[in-house]
Amino acid sequence: MVELKEDERLDYLLAENLRIIQSPSVFAFSLDAVLLSRFVYVPIQKGELLDLCSGNGVIPLFLSTRSKGRITGVEIQERLYSMAERSIHYNDLDNRVKMVLGDINDMPKKLGYGKFDVVTCNPPYFKTPPEGEINENEHFAIARHEILCTLEDTIRVSAAMARASGKVAFVHRPERLIEIIELMRKYRLEPKRVQFVHPKVGKEANTLLIEATKGGQPGLKVLPAIIVYNEENEYTPELREILYGRN
Repeated sequence: MVELKEDERLDYLLAENLRIIQSPSVFAFSLDAVLLSRFVYVPIQKGELLDLCSGNGVIPLFLSTRSKGRITGVEIQERLYSMAERSIHYNDLDNRVKMVLGDINDMPKKLGYGKFDVVTCNPPYFKTPPEGEINENEHFAIARHEILCTLEDTIRVSAAMARASGKVAFVHRPERLIEIIELMRKYRLEPKRVQFVHPKVGKEANTLLIEATKGGQPGLKVLPAIIVYNEENEYTPELREILYGRN
């Protein structure tokens, strides 16, 4: 059994044999989280994995199906942290996955510098707008806008916590690609793989996946684009496999 609060519900994690607590008024994971958890390199047998800006713990849960290593998620909003904790317990993953409540800027001192083999982050995508334009729902506003952490914060902290030659992977918006690369290099993260996600063939990319190596040598690979929908507005075969696994 699992305790559900207010408008929370227990959803299936698509291709995985897992369940996750979600809420339409607080947080529900998006395709971006699925794509990042599939894109990033992970050690299969062991290792230390870290997910920043974890929300309801969706990326740590996805990563638990790809790696037998230990996974730590960090979330600043107490309600989302609680949802993640209960989902982890419900899926009997307490021995491998844990959540930490707090500001990511405090995590290097709290969890350790240069400790993690892999760091992932699905950060707020947008700079904070004028007060009147911010979403009235505090949970949504914090998740979408750089209110409690900036892009530079997330990259600086990721670099501080990744070990030498460790991987750091982000999902973000293509219009901020140059800024992301500049910040990664500022903190000794060398971009090595990038992949663009397009809603349809012929449409501009609206999502970016990027992975860097701490202290790596220059050499960027641009992977084939992911197309989400076909002309009939149905998921493409590639996207169906990402979401639901092989039939």
